[in-house]
Amino acid sequence: MQITWYGHSAFRLDFGGTAVLIDPFFTGNPAFVSDKAAAVKGVSHIVLTHGHGDHVGDTLDIAKANGATVTANYDLCMWLAGKGLETFNPMNTGGTTDLGAFKVSMVRADHSSGDIQNGASVYLGNPHGVIIKAKGEPTVWHLGDTDIFSDMALLSEIHQPKVAIVPIGDRFTMGAATAALAVKRFLNVETAIPCHFGTFPIIDQTADAFVAAMKGDKTRVIVPAKGTAFSV
Repeated sequence: MQITWYGHSAFRLDFGGTAVLIDPFFTGNPAFVSDKAAAVKGVSHIVLTHGHGDHVGDTLDIAKANGATVTANYDLCMWLAGKGLETFNPMNTGGTTDLGAFKVSMVRADHSSGDIQNGASVYLGNPHGVIIKAKGEPTVWHLGDTDIFSDMALLSEIHQPKVAIVPIGDRFTMGAATAALAVKRFLNVETAIPCHFGTFPIIDQTADAFVAAMKGDKTRVIVPAKGTAFSV
């Protein structure tokens, strides 16, 4: 599997001829330094963790251009359908759906999910982590935006992920020390990839503190270069 980070929480997974985008926040993302056309080329699926704008991002434009299927919680799918989304795969907490080339599971995340319309908050379903399972590939758990919770250990036991994409930026998610504790105590993964940092001035700017907190642990930490694919 090839993984590409586009800054913030936006990732692309390439495996077996399938390309999946998770939380494709490109437009307006100050950390997005890649070519958008290249980032979306060949993408057949978009998976969303929750309804905040810095995660939904360019979903509608990409889905329209590529005909990509969007997997998200039911409420978010219906909201996007009202804005013109045609092909979608609604889910909710605890569920798994089979999309042919891979399966996706939605699991708990401690956060919020919504948009602002005419000055009022619009609820867009519960926030989630998403777990991608493809035959012959390492299972990837994108934790979404979340705090630590002890049931991460139970979810790890159920889904057996090998790779965890972990928010570390603080203020809106776990900070570095808490994220490292989550990985070491609960996740039992081979590889941890930090995200949700270095985007906006009010969150942590580097992964240095997370890397330091993980030093000596069995889990390998990869801090990817933005826009450059790497293998897991």
